[in-house]
Amino acid sequence: MARQFNKLSSRKVETLAAPGRHSDGGGLYLTISESGARSWLFMFKKAGRRREMGLGSARAVPLAVARTMAAEARQHVASGRDPLAMRVQPAAMTFRDAAAALVESMSPSWRNAKHRAQWVMTLTVYCAPIAALAVSEISTDDVLRVLKPLWLTKPETASRLRGRIERTLDFAKARGMRSGENPARWRGHLDALLPKRPKLTRGHHKALAFDDVPGFMAKLRERTGAAPAALEFAILAAARSGEVLGARWQEIDLDARVWTVPAERMKAGRVHRVPLSDRAIAVLKAMLALRTSEFVFPGMVVDRPLSVMALEMVLRRMKVDATVHGFRSAFRDWTGERTAFPREIAEAALAHLVGDEVERAYRRGDALDKRRGLMDAWASFCAATQPAKVVAFTKRKK
Repeated sequence: MARQFNKLSSRKVETLAAPGRHSDGGGLYLTISESGARSWLFMFKKAGRRREMGLGSARAVPLAVARTMAAEARQHVASGRDPLAMRVQPAAMTFRDAAAALVESMSPSWRNAKHRAQWVMTLTVYCAPIAALAVSEISTDDVLRVLKPLWLTKPETASRLRGRIERTLDFAKARGMRSGENPARWRGHLDALLPKRPKLTRGHHKALAFDDVPGFMAKLRERTGAAPAALEFAILAAARSGEVLGARWQEIDLDARVWTVPAERMKAGRVHRVPLSDRAIAVLKAMLALRTSEFVFPGMVVDRPLSVMALEMVLRRMKVDATVHGFRSAFRDWTGERTAFPREIAEAALAHLVGDEVERAYRRGDALDKRRGLMDAWASFCAATQPAKVVAFTKRKK
């Protein structure tokens, strides 16, 4: 009789309560202790003796990942190797590798691409300072280096990020890639090291009145460096910080005047095309002349983008009481009050989903040409106080 596989389901793994070993087939077992602790176990025979290999906590290792690990172990057994001796050493996995593997393992359980995109963005853009570190070497100081810039300014984002870092390091530990306590653990650890956060709230981001944006842009253009350029580009494109900070040259088509942001960096988990105005193209060409990496707006560290706080720091130095995200609000208010562009075009420019699933299914296009007119008008409005300076910076189309 053929051996049965995949006897368990994700739902069953979550709800099983009886202590003991519960077979998934092929030597993989979910073990539940008398205390209720859950873990994965792979059982095999070597030289006639039954052997056991732990595959980690069921809390940190999803069923799909446990099956993959068991399949790898079965291949070793079939080839005459001892799977216990074939474990990869901890230093072989970086935080970037662990985060990618975790996201891949969790993807089947997410209901839409938005969740994946959010996890990918936070674990790549925000965690850039620790991306290349081996998971076995990541310490509390490393975790704090990522969290502190966000802790008081973006408390909700920081809280989610901390949890995702903790989950990633738990995943790496379950794979045998690190040992010891999790440096991202909150209770009894980081709660004693980080200041009390502002109460998590959902509200409006501080924004300038749209009539104040042209004056601000004139002052912003007097500043040099990648951060002011990135902030100006973000405003002209009505884009989010994470989308701009992660922008790579391969996404930019200067001839077609389009920036294509991949789905994994978009909040909605969908590819977003941004039509580029003359001024946005000028900013890009200025950065291209100074290109040092694949990132359009490179940071101080080689082959890394600007820090997540870089754009906010520009605003602080300029003593402007607004947030980067608030300029999207200014753009939307300006569109509604000063232009005749339809609401759907304005929302599409902000990469917002409009209508229900049926309506979106019939509206397959992204209205790129119509949005181009809107973004050109926005760029002209932003340059209203100093038109001569803009003309000097870029050649207008005849």
